[in-house]
Amino acid sequence: MSLNRKLITYGFTDLEKSRRFLEAPELAGIDEDQLFEGLAASANPDMALQSLVRLLAVDRDAVIAAMADVDRRRPLFGLLGASEALGEFLMRHPEHLEVVRAAAVPLPDADPAELRAQLLRSVGADPAEENPVAGVLGVEAHRRLRVVYRRLVTDLAVRDLGHGVPVDYVGVVARELADLAAAALEASLAVARADLAEIYGADTVARVKLAVIAMGKCGARELNYISDVDVVYVVEGDDLEESTLARIGTGLASGMARGVYSPGPEPALWEVDANLRPEGRDGQLVRTLASHVSYYERWARTWEFQALLKARAMAGDPGLGRRYEEAIAPFVWASSQREGFVEAVRAMRRRVTENIPLDEQARQLKLGRGGLRDVEFTVQLLQLVHGRLDDSIRHRDTLSAIAALSAAGYVGRTDAQELDDAYRYLRVLEHRIQLVQLRRTHLMPEDEMALRALARSSEGSMVMVRPSAQHLQEKWQRTRRLVGRLHESIFYRPLLNNAATLRPEDVQLTDEAAQARLAALGYQDPRGAMNHIRALTGGLRRRAMLQRQLLPILLAWFADGVDPDAGLLGFRRLSESLGESHWYLGMLRDSNAAAERLSAVLSSSRFITDLLEVSPESTRWLGSDAALVPDSFEAQWQEIRSMMSRHPEPAEAIRLIRLIRRRELLRVAIADSASLLTQAEVGQALSDADRAAILGALHVAEKQVFDDQEQLTDVLVVAMGRQGGREITYGSDADVIYVHRPHPGVDAEAAQKQAERVVNRLGALLTQPCGSPVLAERPLEIDTALRPEGKQGAIVRTLESYREYYRRWSAIWEAQALLRARPIAGDDALAADFVAVIDDVRYPRELDQPELREIRRIKARVEAERLPRGADPSRHLKLGRGALSDVEWLMQLLQLQHAHDDASLRVQSTLAALDAVAAAGLLPEEEVEMLRASWNLATRIRAAIVIWTGRSSDQLPSSRRDLEAVARWCGYGPGRGADLEEDYLRMTRRSRTIFERHFYGS
Repeated sequence: MSLNRKLITYGFTDLEKSRRFLEAPELAGIDEDQLFEGLAASANPDMALQSLVRLLAVDRDAVIAAMADVDRRRPLFGLLGASEALGEFLMRHPEHLEVVRAAAVPLPDADPAELRAQLLRSVGADPAEENPVAGVLGVEAHRRLRVVYRRLVTDLAVRDLGHGVPVDYVGVVARELADLAAAALEASLAVARADLAEIYGADTVARVKLAVIAMGKCGARELNYISDVDVVYVVEGDDLEESTLARIGTGLASGMARGVYSPGPEPALWEVDANLRPEGRDGQLVRTLASHVSYYERWARTWEFQALLKARAMAGDPGLGRRYEEAIAPFVWASSQREGFVEAVRAMRRRVTENIPLDEQARQLKLGRGGLRDVEFTVQLLQLVHGRLDDSIRHRDTLSAIAALSAAGYVGRTDAQELDDAYRYLRVLEHRIQLVQLRRTHLMPEDEMALRALARSSEGSMVMVRPSAQHLQEKWQRTRRLVGRLHESIFYRPLLNNAATLRPEDVQLTDEAAQARLAALGYQDPRGAMNHIRALTGGLRRRAMLQRQLLPILLAWFADGVDPDAGLLGFRRLSESLGESHWYLGMLRDSNAAAERLSAVLSSSRFITDLLEVSPESTRWLGSDAALVPDSFEAQWQEIRSMMSRHPEPAEAIRLIRLIRRRELLRVAIADSASLLTQAEVGQALSDADRAAILGALHVAEKQVFDDQEQLTDVLVVAMGRQGGREITYGSDADVIYVHRPHPGVDAEAAQKQAERVVNRLGALLTQPCGSPVLAERPLEIDTALRPEGKQGAIVRTLESYREYYRRWSAIWEAQALLRARPIAGDDALAADFVAVIDDVRYPRELDQPELREIRRIKARVEAERLPRGADPSRHLKLGRGALSDVEWLMQLLQLQHAHDDASLRVQSTLAALDAVAAAGLLPEEEVEMLRASWNLATRIRAAIVIWTGRSSDQLPSSRRDLEAVARWCGYGPGRGADLEEDYLRMTRRSRTIFERHFYGS
């Protein structure tokens, strides 16, 4: 038999290269039968041969000894043919070749305690200690740790690759990898303790307890060979100052992460990712347990509770870790009670799928349709929904959870078995792909040789016939389809259990022709659009028949919007939310106005779509102009009072108050989209909704505080900034200051503390989680930075304190800020007295030259320092040239100069101030009109950005698509984004010229 034929028979691909390696001097004297017997056992003979030759060059005797041992030969070639990275590890450290040996049968699970002990001993730490300290420091400790870790991973890989049925062993592999990660972090933490002891002293560092909490796959003990290890940190210190505790805790956490990931003589292991901590990457790296609990009580979002399902103490102080688990568990299992929880989880899964790059969609094992995430989201949703009352399904890892859900009857036995089989198979593929280079990847290879090697390594030694690349592809695609089907039928139960394709008589186009038509209409993803159409129109139910009638019209209307794909997706989500509601599709069928309005908002507004998704009953408003008239403040307050009388419990009361605010926010946005409100009316309606919510929250806060102690003081909330001017938009915070007046005869200090309790509780009530998806929740953020002395000042002051402060210490900028002050909640008499106090401040008899210079200096400083780095001043909507800030400062300067003598200037609104300035002749009429136009356009653009993206931004968009969407909202026709941009730049240039002429006198 020729050599080429022999190589082909044994599975080689690159014949020329393999022939050269077979002629390498390192193979001289090697038994050819042993060599080819071993190569035949490898998944990738080409890679195995190359690694073998290189390994022989490093330690020939050790390799020959392994090859001569019939029990070690197959594991050696199996490893070299499956993992180039572990082969290179053995080349760097041939002394560890001994781990390549035949595994015992049955294969035992590794003892987590023994893994921990081995890695701790590698850095000279005592495993018997609860919080061990390394005896080796710095880079050398990290090197030793990484070498022992990789030796243990190699040992595991040998057992894994040698198992006859890898899908049966994948759960053991995942658990051991998670235990290895925990052990590595424990050892690295011991090194960090030792390193910090050199700086802070051993006794001080020993007083700091750090618990490392595993999240994600590591928390579930189902880790991959190479994966980010998601963690959060909990810190505790006996009698240590908060700053010292935070500094040492952060040092321990950072040092631990560096130990496994920083560059060094031995390559890094994997990245430690702490972005799942409270507030994400913007939050503190380490927090106390009380701080964690407080965050999850008040501010955590729905997805964070889903992430906590996997939380597990993995390293560090075990007692603190256990207390964290016990404190967090109630949040996890109560999360399904949050309003909109199920749809929030579904929406999150859809967003993950939508964000996959197009070139990866067909290769994704993890995120794509029919991938690992579909199984995990399905299982987690069922656990979170039913686990509140059934603790038998409270498992962290996916495989145990599937079995428990089946045993409890939440998933049918057949479905559960298919989910289990599919998940195991996908995890084996993921493991084998990552083993090759020990790189974090979830993409199926495209190269034929790599696919063939993957097919061989993933099937196991029990398979008699070597599988081909085609066999692998077919099996993977079958698995994807199966998982996709199960995900659809279970995850969207019961709404989406029909996914039948359209019948020819329903749509008189083939799929191919329909996709071509959708592409011609402007859909970017015709195939995805067809999937939505099938889901909407499949089956014989009345809803499907109505949607078959409506969709041809709606598809064209969606195409008239900026993003038709989003319009169709939003319609599908909304239809799923409303289910079989008889009125919904009937309204769209019978009312052109409702259908057109719905089509317009779904294809042009992420903000409204998200709000409609969690409040789908609000779709009723689309068919009636009367229903879109915003409720007045008085009507909202009456509703809130009635609701509070029926629901005195604070948590329920504030939930309903915020739902009322969200409802009005949505009503205003839809009315705005239908051009039923002017810009001024939008600001006033939004301000009314905020005012009603703040007033309601104040009553709830006072009830909570006064139930515990006698009322000692009256509290007043005063709106500032745009909130005071009733000119807010959809993404605005509430700028406020707080005033209180103690009751006669009470202790002043006690009254002050009580007032602080009230206002702090007020802010928390308005921002704590309320059970809605991130974009739809829209909590009302309270900003008190405009109070006397800014963030350094008391959060609430007495009326007399304000009077004294403004008399003795206030600066001119504070008088300027008070021009917009407007009491919105609290005691009416106190409000009147406070206005009397500030009127003398904000409407001074005269503005002297030093004060005028100070105002000009502050404005120049704001422009120089507060404009974001790299921002184009000509495009910044708030602080840019001729934008909102310029108009507002000019109006406020004129008010400071003239409002004492002219009462018509005593207004909080910028637009009202412009009217008053024009009427008083303080500026030429044409200049006032230009200032008004630029201010209105900038305000409208800010609102449009929130409406389009669901996020606030002060930058005029630069992308054509975003400009087009914003231009549509601002009243420009299709294709006129460039016109909007040109108009804005032209208006603000003129506005800036007017501003500089009158503000700086130039």
